[in-house]
Parts: sequence; structure tokens; C-alpha cells
Amino acid sequence: MRKRKPLTDAEGEVRELTAEDFRHMRPLSDFPELAELVRKRGERGPQKAPTKQQVTLRLDRDVLDRFRSTGPGWQGRINEALRKARVG
Repeated sequence: MRKRKPLTDAEGEVRELTAEDFRHMRPLSDFPELAELVRKRGERGPQKAPTKQQVTLRLDRDVLDRFRSTGPGWQGRINEALRKARVG
């Protein structure tokens, strides 16, 4: 059996995988000790600081459209607008 070429070079760059590399790959299920590191599709990891609470909130369509049109992070911007508007 000949020795396979390393997957990375001295600078840490990963080389292109070959058909031989794929033949030697093993499924993740062969490593039960890693099962706790794998998340299922759509599953989130634990929050570092769970300070927010999920709620259902009904907003006017134009308000929602305005915040969504500003791109990713629109929910955080709604949170900030509500924070600025709170009384007392």
C-alpha cells in the first residue's frame, strides 16, 4: 500500500481531493465520540448568554416591510427601536 499525499501543505492550504481520497473516507457514524458535536438540520447550539425571549408580535405590514427592506439584522433594529421608545 503506498502512502497517501497529505491533505494540507506546509502553509496549511488544503489540496484538491482525489478519487483515492474519497475511497478512504469514513462516515461520521464511525466516530460515536463525535456525535455530540454534530447538530441536526435546523438545530441551534446553546446560547452563550440567553438574554432574549421569543415572542409573537403583530405589526402593521408597512412597518414590517420597512424594517425588512433594510436587510439582514432587521429584527435587531426593531428591538433597538422599541428600546429607544420605551417609557420610564
